[in-house]
Amino acid sequence: MSTQTLDKAKANLPVRGFLKIDDLIIPKGEDLVKAILDLKKEKNAVILAHYYQPAEIQDIADYLGDSLQLARAAKDTDADMIAFCGVHFMAEAAKILNPNKKVVLPDTQAGCSLADGCSGEGLRKMREQYPNALIATYINCNAETKAESDIIVTSSNAETIINALPEDRPIIFAP
Repeated sequence: MSTQTLDKAKANLPVRGFLKIDDLIIPKGEDLVKAILDLKKEKNAVILAHYYQPAEIQDIADYLGDSLQLARAAKDTDADMIAFCGVHFMAEAAKILNPNKKVVLPDTQAGCSLADGCSGEGLRKMREQYPNALIATYINCNAETKAESDIIVTSSNAETIINALPEDRPIIFAP
């Protein structure tokens, strides 16, 4: 990668949720797919990609799925390194499930407005205001928010889990 390309990539990193890959200058003749796959092999890495990723990323991924499917793939991998092509809370989940593995997030500013709209601090305030309530949180939140929750649900199990909770306790569903 040329210095000009590296400098441009570094300049684009602070842009929230968008690594300007289209603006990168790729040296003529450089095969990025081959370079990525060679590096993946060298590092004994696995590439996990969310369905929202561009087709070019999906094409080189070892696993493609939603956040729950990718968390399961991260848990089950024998790779030494996990390259998580998704948003920050997904990479956090992969790291929590694999504390001894290196987890990298190619776009460190990749965010999710849903997850960003619900903070651990906000849930602590809700708990103070409603101490008897159970806090159920959708899985697509950051680790701090999950840590402040009583229950974590997914889109496929939320109804079943919420219906199984005690009827005499109020429920705060976040975000």
